[in-house]
Amino acid sequence: MATTKDFTEFVCEQIRETGAVRYRKMFGEYMVYVNDKPLLLICDNTVYVKMLPQLTELLKDNDTGIPYDKAKEHYIIDFENAELLKTIIEIIEPITPFPKAKKKKDVT
Repeated sequence: MATTKDFTEFVCEQIRETGAVRYRKMFGEYMVYVNDKPLLLICDNTVYVKMLPQLTELLKDNDTGIPYDKAKEHYIIDFENAELLKTIIEIIEPITPFPKAKKKKDVT
């Protein structure tokens, strides 16, 4: 089951107060960016966040799962809990690096 655009937009609406929120379709699913940093992964209408030490205590009781083949295990987040989503963003946004710029191929 692929993620719906409506679901992705709902999740983004939940966190709109945390910064500049946008999403991008990737590998048939969605990556959610806050302030141009990739923070949430949405696959099969499920919200995932990377398992980081800074989130261990907060999310110790959350389910975990693998969002796509060959991915590492992630925390599964209750997308309807806007306060939890905002807290997660506040914790991980400052420590998440910007994606590396892709080099353009030289076409000559």
